[in-house]
Amino acid sequence: MKPSFNGATTMHATLETDIAAAANAGFELLEIWAAKLRTYLQIHTAGELKRLFADNKVKPYSINSIEHITFRDDAAYAAIKEECEYLSRIAAELGCPYVVVVPGRMPTAGASQEEIISESFRVLNELAAIAETHEVSLAFEFLGQTDCSVPTLELAAVIVDQVDRPSVGLVVDSFHFYAGGSELASIDKLDPKKLFVFHINDAEDRPRAELNDSHRLLPGLGILPLREMIAGFKRIGYDGVVSVEIFRPEYWGRDPFELARDAYAAVQAQL
Repeated sequence: MKPSFNGATTMHATLETDIAAAANAGFELLEIWAAKLRTYLQIHTAGELKRLFADNKVKPYSINSIEHITFRDDAAYAAIKEECEYLSRIAAELGCPYVVVVPGRMPTAGASQEEIISESFRVLNELAAIAETHEVSLAFEFLGQTDCSVPTLELAAVIVDQVDRPSVGLVVDSFHFYAGGSELASIDKLDPKKLFVFHINDAEDRPRAELNDSHRLLPGLGILPLREMIAGFKRIGYDGVVSVEIFRPEYWGRDPFELARDAYAAVQAQL
């Protein structure tokens, strides 16, 4: 598997710093945090960013992310489609293969599993048609949170299988996998071609219901079944990207170069 670094891990650093820190640590791939990308492009061009990646011998792997794509009103959904067009165009200019998309919250009135699948199917197809015009693919990331409409790998895999487009695949995040109660056996049922990225992180020893993003840790420092997950991915023949993504405010205050080096060592130890 190929280690990658995710810009969320160094949230307060700039995109330029993320690229340099990733390169210094030994990462060859970077997932771009979308807010940092927008800030960078306020005063630079996509061409300049592409050269910056090349100069540092790092490749962009994804742009993270378009949030809450399902169960939106007309105005919000129109903005999501515009964002998909914009980020897909930038991704194409950078040679970045993926844009990460995240399902919406459960509607206040609730929704059946059939309604969730139908809504996700419709939206992913519509957004994929936009991304495909730029030869970019969408990586669909379920969230193991009680208010997310797609909280498990099992449900996310059903949706992606029904969409059945080469340009739509999965993100499996170890934190969300554990917090949402996904089963290890669900990994063995995956088509590795439909798994676009594995977000690796660990978590504090707390009840699942209490866990939130601030409880994430570097791989190997917590209680998540990372080695079992990795063994499952290997069994199905997945040899893709494993990317360190951690939303821990304590880490955001650290030197990004030091943190990236620690992240690289941590993911290598797990692999």
